[in-house]
Amino acid sequence: MALEKDTCRASQVTQAGNINQNLKLVTIPRPTADSLGKRDLLIQVISASVYKADYFPVELGAASRLTGSFPRTPGVEFSGRVVAVGRKVVDVGPGEVVFGRLNPVKPGSLAEYVVAPYEGIAVLPASVSPRLAGAAGTSSLAAYQSIAPYVQAGDKVFINGGSFAIQVAKALACHVTVTCSTDKIGLCQSLGADEVIDYKKVDVMNALYQEGKVFAHVVDNVVGSPSTLFHPGCRAIMLPGRKRYKVSFGGGLNGASWANSFVGNTLPSFMGGAEHKWKPLILENSHADLAQIAKWMEEGKLKTMIDSTFAFEEVPEAFNRLKKGSMTGKVVIHIQPVGGEGNGNGY
Repeated sequence: MALEKDTCRASQVTQAGNINQNLKLVTIPRPTADSLGKRDLLIQVISASVYKADYFPVELGAASRLTGSFPRTPGVEFSGRVVAVGRKVVDVGPGEVVFGRLNPVKPGSLAEYVVAPYEGIAVLPASVSPRLAGAAGTSSLAAYQSIAPYVQAGDKVFINGGSFAIQVAKALACHVTVTCSTDKIGLCQSLGADEVIDYKKVDVMNALYQEGKVFAHVVDNVVGSPSTLFHPGCRAIMLPGRKRYKVSFGGGLNGASWANSFVGNTLPSFMGGAEHKWKPLILENSHADLAQIAKWMEEGKLKTMIDSTFAFEEVPEAFNRLKKGSMTGKVVIHIQPVGGEGNGNGY
């Protein structure tokens, strides 16, 4: 693919503080093929997505300087068309449509062009819209890596929040119990949840205790609610011999959760510690994992839930929506104007 100009546009944060007040759509030098590392790809971005980690470090006040310099381009998730590849990339070529995520310490997907690592991308099947896949890179990978290594077909899994986690567990032929609010019961069931606990109406832990020691794996994407999910007593819901208790830090531990997790994780079981230790998810880019996710997308087993979409010129509005919370999916930004959906990765 020939490049026609040596600049491109990016949405950049100019300084620390409220991100909505410090975002500007600017012109920056466009990355070049000559600048690629041997396993890098130059990608023309189609769509991107934003989440809390994109604005939280910017709004830490003076401490924001510790998270990187300014100006900076937010964004980790993206979809796009490959322009050029490094000399060690042999199975992906110019013109192919890919999706994935950048290294979080080197964000920048809110730009017309990005340089992405090979491990952070996978080719999109022709039937999958890049407008949807642009919001899947982080969430789907986190769901996959927090579930796939620890389960086998038929296992019962409890998931505390997370639409991708439900779908990944079902794609792996697990029995899924999930907790959600009343208004999202239908959504969770449509994604494949076998049992739904309405935390607005019942005590979640009591409901789980009543099921007994049936769960092979637990995934917590809320963190902090219910705080007793971290309690050593949670051995009462997990199968004997299962040692993994996976936690994705999507929220924040409150005081009770910290206390319960400290007791559970540090003390031996005969002193009140948990038999099943929890472990934080350390997300790692993986081309193979993303390729599996792409295959499930093609098969209709994984769907990206979209809350709202915005044009490239509306990035501040996208962050406003993100900050309001209570979303039913991802916040998507179309870097390239929408030109229609369809097969062949049409956009």
